[in-house]
Amino acid sequence: MASYKKLWLILATVCAVTLAILGYYGTEVYRKAPPIPENVLSTSGEVLMTQESILNGQTAWQSIGGMQVGSIWGHGAYQAPDWTADWLHRELTHWLDITAQEKFGKSFADLEGAQQRHLKYLLAEEYRNNRYDEASGTLVVSDTRLEAMELTKDYYMRLFGDDPDYTKTRANFAMKNNTLPDEDRRAEMTEFFFWTAWASATNRPDKEVTYTNNWPHEPLINNFPTAENVVWSIISIILLMAGIGFLVWGWAFMKKEDEEEPTPPAQDPVKEFNLTPSQKALGKYLLVVVGLFTLQVLLGGFTAHYTIEGHGFYGIDTTEIFPYSLVRSWHLQAAMFWIAVAFLAAGLFLAPIINGGKDPKYQKLGVDVLFIALVVVTAGAFLGNWLAILQIIPPEFSFWFGHQGYEYLDLGRFWQLLKFVGILFWLFLMCRCMLPAIKNAEDKNLLAIFAASILAVGLFYGAGLMYGERTHLSIMEYWRWWIVHLWVEGFFEVFATVSMSLIFFKLGLVTRKTATTASLLASSLFLVGGIPGTFHHLYFSGTTTPVMAVGATFSALEVVPLILLGYEGFNNWRMQHKAPWMQNLKWPVMFFVAVAFWNMLGAGVFGFMINPPIALYFIQGLNTTATHAHAALFGVYGFLALGFALFVLRYIRPNMVFNEKLMKTAFWWLNIGLVMMLFTSLLPVGIIQFVASASEGLWYARSEEFMQSNVLHTLRWIRTIGDVVFIVGAFAVTWQIVQGVLFQKAEK
Repeated sequence: MASYKKLWLILATVCAVTLAILGYYGTEVYRKAPPIPENVLSTSGEVLMTQESILNGQTAWQSIGGMQVGSIWGHGAYQAPDWTADWLHRELTHWLDITAQEKFGKSFADLEGAQQRHLKYLLAEEYRNNRYDEASGTLVVSDTRLEAMELTKDYYMRLFGDDPDYTKTRANFAMKNNTLPDEDRRAEMTEFFFWTAWASATNRPDKEVTYTNNWPHEPLINNFPTAENVVWSIISIILLMAGIGFLVWGWAFMKKEDEEEPTPPAQDPVKEFNLTPSQKALGKYLLVVVGLFTLQVLLGGFTAHYTIEGHGFYGIDTTEIFPYSLVRSWHLQAAMFWIAVAFLAAGLFLAPIINGGKDPKYQKLGVDVLFIALVVVTAGAFLGNWLAILQIIPPEFSFWFGHQGYEYLDLGRFWQLLKFVGILFWLFLMCRCMLPAIKNAEDKNLLAIFAASILAVGLFYGAGLMYGERTHLSIMEYWRWWIVHLWVEGFFEVFATVSMSLIFFKLGLVTRKTATTASLLASSLFLVGGIPGTFHHLYFSGTTTPVMAVGATFSALEVVPLILLGYEGFNNWRMQHKAPWMQNLKWPVMFFVAVAFWNMLGAGVFGFMINPPIALYFIQGLNTTATHAHAALFGVYGFLALGFALFVLRYIRPNMVFNEKLMKTAFWWLNIGLVMMLFTSLLPVGIIQFVASASEGLWYARSEEFMQSNVLHTLRWIRTIGDVVFIVGAFAVTWQIVQGVLFQKAEK
């Protein structure tokens, strides 16, 4: 490894330093998380709620789908309100009306300007001042605030129940009737909502900033962006520009030292290896990939339609059996499963090739067992989600076997554990091919970085097990984003990059030196911003300024390597023209080209759009986030997974010829459909919401009144056109893979 010593040293340093930063400031999250009072008392000493009842409320919220029914602290679904912002605004307006009647005998809206300003001053004094006593663990609320809380609670008790007066509101929020049937658990859930709002309105001790860094925007109590927010936003933009400048400068110098491109072999070198039994067994993996992909796409259209009709699907009432929270959970879980299965299949296909075209003993058995495990986990997770959200499963089992309540980690903890065991088993299957190959290789570097990426993918999923059912929300968010950001956007990004380098090397299209250098450099570039950049999701989740500073600084660097992805896309496109036999791989390569484009746009442009703290302050929890999520998750990982699936299909069915008409439909309709979905609906809705959030407050941008406006309603209807185009593309690629696996003769 001597010739690559500097690159390995850079990568090791990046990993060590950035993981240390992530861990160190993780302790800051633990230490500075908003306190959950032992007791919340009235001025007379009556116990209104306890820490136990607040945490009970958190588990009740989790059991109904949690982040799939509105959002908390800006994290979750977008159709229903953000319950933190909504509760806070309702409680504040009730306080103003109560006080206005007491002092002036009028409603607040009927008061003169000077009187309103006076009451707003008193309101800010009441809510911003911290009345939590750390020594006793108690919080005392005034009589006026208690009255405002009770009025707010009454609204939520009716909304989450089956009060007929709120049927239309529930439909507008895409909530089923009797979302939480148990009245006692419903009451405890309102206490959890109150606590999240309290933390958002209350200054930290000896600070002029709330526990959530003054989020959400709420002018009534002077919840505005902090000075630190603005400063670190400007710094992040400067770092982005500097990073781009240095990257382009460095790339220009390194480019001069590029070696000559190799002469492609006359025949496909991968075909020199006879298919092993484990590789031949991968056809069923591809069927699961496209099966779950098709299901996910159809569920996505179903979910999107709920934002229009609320309680039905083109007049058919479906919400009592398949409510919005359920189909959105399945939509996200299906995506995580099919993309993961495609990546696992790609790894299992490459492993025997790396091992000299041989399977270790019982490798096929291992591949078959892993497949069964994946099917069981997927089916169990889906069934558990359904039983939890319909409130069939007993509350004490909901977190473990039903629904965790947290977006992207919706599956019950039991199924999550089994999934982790499955990933570790995949790691075992990969390592038993990798280790002998590394031991016997003259140049171990490319195989070593590939093995390291496999280890990271296998082990870091375990971070999702670091929180429990009753873990403090801020701490839970820290660990959740280890999976959603660090695992998916960090280590899977590295695995994907190294896998593609290895594939092109094995095909004889790039030299070992080029593939190795590109893998080591790309890994360092992705991880230097990607690991500490995890904190950009936690600006307003009960964290402090240092966490914001680290997140804003490093996440700006995440975007830097993405600016050269257009060049990467061009290089990938050129691959199909390097040798006549590469035409057989034209369509997998085209999907890799799409990955480069969407990485630049979805992860880069749309990612940075919501990255600076000042931007995210106003647009957290709006459809701008959904814009980034769709463009990045499907645009990058979806296209990559489909590219891997098509690549594997091409070799396990060597006599198959891709149907040009079918593949053109698949490729272009998927891309055009995604563009239409983003630019005709999600992004315009997000921008309109952004204006409302900045001018009035987040509560208004997510309110029933605003979300049901004619403009937004029309834009949600328009989205269906892009959805249909996308679905056609999905059906086309699915049918191509089904045809290939089931109707093409497999090699004996």
